[in-house]
Amino acid sequence: MKICAIICEFNPFHNGHKYLFEQVKRSTMCDKVLCIMSGNFTQRGSAAIFSKFIRAEHALLGGADCVLELPVPFAVAPAEIFAKGAAKIICSIPEIDSIAFGCECGDMKKIEHAADILRDENSKFKQLLSERLQSGESYTNSLSFAFSACGGEDGLLDYPNNVLAVEYVKALKNLNFKGKFVAVKRVGANHGDLTASGGFASSFAIRANLNGDNSGFIPDFVAEDITKAKDLSENLQNAARLCLLRDDKKDIARVYGISEGLENKLKTLAPLCYGDIIKNATSKRYPSSRIERALTANLLKLYRNDCESYLESELYYKPLAVKDGEMLSVLGNSKYPVVIRGRDIQKLPPVAKRCIESEIFADSVYTCLGGNKEEYFTILKF
Repeated sequence: MKICAIICEFNPFHNGHKYLFEQVKRSTMCDKVLCIMSGNFTQRGSAAIFSKFIRAEHALLGGADCVLELPVPFAVAPAEIFAKGAAKIICSIPEIDSIAFGCECGDMKKIEHAADILRDENSKFKQLLSERLQSGESYTNSLSFAFSACGGEDGLLDYPNNVLAVEYVKALKNLNFKGKFVAVKRVGANHGDLTASGGFASSFAIRANLNGDNSGFIPDFVAEDITKAKDLSENLQNAARLCLLRDDKKDIARVYGISEGLENKLKTLAPLCYGDIIKNATSKRYPSSRIERALTANLLKLYRNDCESYLESELYYKPLAVKDGEMLSVLGNSKYPVVIRGRDIQKLPPVAKRCIESEIFADSVYTCLGGNKEEYFTILKF
């Protein structure tokens, strides 16, 4: 069996994702498509507008054969860690012989070349990166400068999906993945665009217009569920601010994205409203997206040292949805155990058990914020 993997969030699933599936199946001629999807919280640190099970259902209706949950310590983390966590799962399943991703570039040679530059990180690269960071530039701008100076294409890393694509390839190559990489050029609206183009709108635009008419940009099966969508951002912000007020600075400093004493500044800002916390903590070095993700990670108790231990340890597969038993059989014959019922957790090694417990806690937080309460061990079958 030949399986193509797609790393995703589908928040929500839209016409661009449907296009991605169509192109992937045409170009890879794979037997199955396996999605590795964020759970109830996303890489930017937001609460998903649909629960993970609704989004997994949409993925299957859109063309996937199986959806596995990306453990939340990887899902709510910087792009490099997000990619490493997904790559770890991909490389543990022998039948996966390709990985596909949508990106602004669409040129696999350029993406691979960029990944090789970032993997190499020669002395010139490290020096330029360090100098830029010390001058007060953001990590993103410093990385882009060093990358271009070492032969990378100017502007390639200015687009978020390109950055993720490069991180996927870099992480998979570091794990000696021998499969095929497939880049599908993004069509229509770019990530973060509020305007639609040619029947395609970004997830960002759809979420911003949640109470409006998005029917032209999402498949019918998503449109049928749109009344179930919930904007939990205000509740999430209030909870994140409460935890910032409550938590010790030493624990806040353990979160990815918190460094150089930023925890002290955040504690000082904690009495302010959420928007003012973000505004006053944002700088060239610390963009607002990094602050927002870090505050959500702190709310969910997702710490750097724990995540690094998960990356180094045996984990598990947590299916959210499958089309048939064939994919469960594939998982059952792969490297990690499949978790489908409560007693399966008790059989996990201690580190994997802690990881899955962090998922269960995150799901409880999602419910407390107003998200749908769903049984953790649900597996949707079609």
